[in-house]
Amino acid sequence: MVTDTLERPAEKPLTKNKAEVRDLSFYYGDFKSLKGVSMPIEEHKVTALIGPSGCGKSTLLRCFNRMHDLYAGNRYEGEIILRPDNVNILASDVDPIEVRMRVGMVFQKPNPFPKSIFENVAYGLRVRGMRSKSELDDRVEHALKSAALWEEVKHRLGEVAFAMSGGQQQRLCIARALATEPELLLFDEPTSALDPIATGSIEELIHSLRSRVSILIVTHNMQQAARVSDYTAYMYLGELIEYGDTKSMFLKPQRKETEDYITGRFG
Repeated sequence: MVTDTLERPAEKPLTKNKAEVRDLSFYYGDFKSLKGVSMPIEEHKVTALIGPSGCGKSTLLRCFNRMHDLYAGNRYEGEIILRPDNVNILASDVDPIEVRMRVGMVFQKPNPFPKSIFENVAYGLRVRGMRSKSELDDRVEHALKSAALWEEVKHRLGEVAFAMSGGQQQRLCIARALATEPELLLFDEPTSALDPIATGSIEELIHSLRSRVSILIVTHNMQQAARVSDYTAYMYLGELIEYGDTKSMFLKPQRKETEDYITGRFG
């Protein structure tokens, strides 16, 4: 009897997606800003969107929490599927408010509310109906610790948030986003208004947060993308030119357009 000694090839580990963009186009009125974009967002990883100004990266980011719904004349074509329930968050019968509870966002400039430090973080929890003081206290403390801010503000939670430094205000906005325990966290150039020290703190924070939330970040700084992200997508004129592992893309991009942009010959 002849024994088959051939071994099966090792199975490639399956990646786990938190979300998937499927043939997404977006229109500002008659202007087509995104053109058939398709890409995954890996779970518990950081995905960076890079490209020259006006390429569509912020437009794509804001599709994930339906911010475009706030303005008349905007429309989507295609899908963004959010796991694990496989819901298309762009569907007309999906409530944008519920989407924003699952998908948090941190903007380019710190935008704390004109409230106390405590109430900034508690805001989303109160919107969700949380009234228990002890539960609010615990959730606010946990969010501030997650944003590496607790030790700096624990004795002044009643102070107005505007009294904080720019870097602290941005971390407060991150804590506010984290308080509602989002599944996906969006960052739109979160360090462009900060000094190098505050920028380093935010980058360290992003690195630590990937263990609890999937992250999508828009950055104009390619060095920052290389430092903080696991995957990178290069966009140009509303199209996705290349997507892949960050190290591979920066060392050996597959498309000449990507190489030209990364090496500074274009953009």
